[in-house]
Amino acid sequence: MAILGRLSGGPLEGQIVPLAAESINEADDELVLPWDQGQLVYRRFGEPVGTGDHDGPTTLTFRYDAAASNNPVPEN
Repeated sequence: MAILGRLSGGPLEGQIVPLAAESINEADDELVLPWDQGQLVYRRFGEPVGTGDHDGPTTLTFRYDAAASNNPVPEN
């Protein structure tokens, strides 16, 4: 079963990333992703979708955490 992460907010809004997990229980609660000269932090949020046998891959939502990211998106 494929587990995917959907990123919400921040500079990677809307991106889908494969997770190194075989089940929902194995999926991390936090994603730390490299970005420019630092890192972005996304935290698991909400309930998984697509958990049935025939409704596509299981997807977990991860919300951007600007306070925990050490290279936040610059303000315009």
